[in-house]
Amino acid sequence: MFLELRKGAYRALKYRLLRPTPPPLLRKFRGPVVVVGSAPVSHKPEGFDETFTVITVNGSQFVTSEWGIPDPDITMMMFNQVEGTTRNAMEVRRVLSSRRTGSLYVFLWRKRDRQRLERGLRAFDYGYEDLHIVDRYERMALLDKVAGQHSLELDADSKVSTGVNAVLFALYHKAPAVVITGINPMSAGHAYNDAGLGRLHQQVDHSILQRLQAQGAPIYTADPIVAENTGIRYWRGVGGDTQ
Repeated sequence: MFLELRKGAYRALKYRLLRPTPPPLLRKFRGPVVVVGSAPVSHKPEGFDETFTVITVNGSQFVTSEWGIPDPDITMMMFNQVEGTTRNAMEVRRVLSSRRTGSLYVFLWRKRDRQRLERGLRAFDYGYEDLHIVDRYERMALLDKVAGQHSLELDADSKVSTGVNAVLFALYHKAPAVVITGINPMSAGHAYNDAGLGRLHQQVDHSILQRLQAQGAPIYTADPIVAENTGIRYWRGVGGDTQ
């Protein structure tokens, strides 16, 4: 308990001193943003065209490649996917092998160890146009600035998933609409394997998505079952009615 309190006090003080800003966006959004997760069920949004910006999360580029999109505009990836030995990390590297993305954001990698990250990405032949390392405090700033919620990230129950961080990133950078697919706080498993692995952050993800919608954020889902189970508005295309 004492160690947790000390860690929390340290992070709170460092956050105040650093006054971090969320990670940058190099190219402005031209239209809606679709954030693609790897929940087993996902759908290409209605009216999808070249004006959409595509953000994939971890191994969900597997999904967009089946839509006929070879390279997403942005990929967000957790640090442990690069060198991790878990079943999920190895599956992520398998499906991303010999692929590429536009802007790659890697969360929680040590910034002073960028060369090791670049070597790790080369090891499974994953390419990118530009590479950003996002530290814990920049990630905390996303939740703070967009949702108005402070988290010291002391345990899994206080951290949002990388998919929800992608939603926060899109909202922070003024996306006119953010359409999520393959992000279901109620689901287990991943689209790119049949292992049925559990998904973390379910409760906090659900809570933050509902909070954002209550604040009037333009968030939608392209997945009917997610709309039904969470109350997130169903996307019916640009200019279409939503429910």
